Amino acid sequence: MTEIEFGAGLWNFATYLDRYATDGYGEPRSTLAQIDLAARVGDIRWVDLNFPFTDGVTLDDVKAKLAETGIKAIGITPDIYLREHMKGAFTNPDPAKRASAMTRMNDAANVVRELGAKYVKIWPGQDGFDYPFQVDYKELNRLAVEGMRELASGHPDLKFVIEYKPREPRTHMYWGSAAKTILGIQQMGVDNVGVLLDFGHALFGGEAPAESAQLLIDHGLLWGMDVNDNYRGWDDDMMVGSIHMVEIFEYFHVLKKNGWEGVWNLDQFPFREDAVENARLSIRFLKAVHRALDLLDEDALAAAQAKQDALGAQKVVQEALLQSMAGQ
Repeated sequence: MTEIEFGAGLWNFATYLDRYATDGYGEPRSTLAQIDLAARVGDIRWVDLNFPFTDGVTLDDVKAKLAETGIKAIGITPDIYLREHMKGAFTNPDPAKRASAMTRMNDAANVVRELGAKYVKIWPGQDGFDYPFQVDYKELNRLAVEGMRELASGHPDLKFVIEYKPREPRTHMYWGSAAKTILGIQQMGVDNVGVLLDFGHALFGGEAPAESAQLLIDHGLLWGMDVNDNYRGWDDDMMVGSIHMVEIFEYFHVLKKNGWEGVWNLDQFPFREDAVENARLSIRFLKAVHRALDLLDEDALAAAQAKQDALGAQKVVQEALLQSMAGQ
């Protein structure tokens, strides 16, 4: 059994507010406090950090805390989706806003170098549109592609990953699907931009996450992943495996089949739940998935798939999953 490493977006250990609990679901936590909680989980070796860090926390503070806990930075996610860039980071109609977003992302790239992280993660949540006739689609595409090309070209020594999502906060996010993101990267003509596939975003977008993973792998663009779960109607960011057990198993089977190696990274928002226990239970399930991958009868599965025998394939899958979970 190959060894796997677990990670988490640091926001798994933050506190939140929404349009109902506007006073929040807990007292705000600093970047350093979030790292401490990640360390308490016990299995997390990597974290993806929001940038800028929380007020008063310096890069040296973060370096010291990561060294103290033995956790490494996998990525840096610049906050280009907050109020300042409510009309977009790359596709904002105001050139000054596009410039300020670019400055934020360039600063994040420098932090990646300082922390020795694997990539800059771009989640352009405000890039897109909300209403029919609101935008010129050709111009939107030009701004998105040229902006991402400019960013990546300015840092040829670094990797950038785009995390696509169909909607929220915009009703239509520009990078909205695996296929559209691949096409955009091809237009850029650079070799240091790939994709971070969020399992829940693929579900939310009506994709089969395993199929999306295969598509990205076939184009050499699956450079990172986040795992979670949802009911498909919204990006609920729930505990991984809480709903779509078989699909998460298929997703990781595709990764294994293709020899994909990377961190199994959690992206969850435990609004009301204990953040540490939430992560522990998710990792507990992921370890069962890992065992099940080794228990899966690959020959029997291949034979069933060759005949597109749905029931035969499901039987093979059930036997592996149930046997793995019985050993928990």
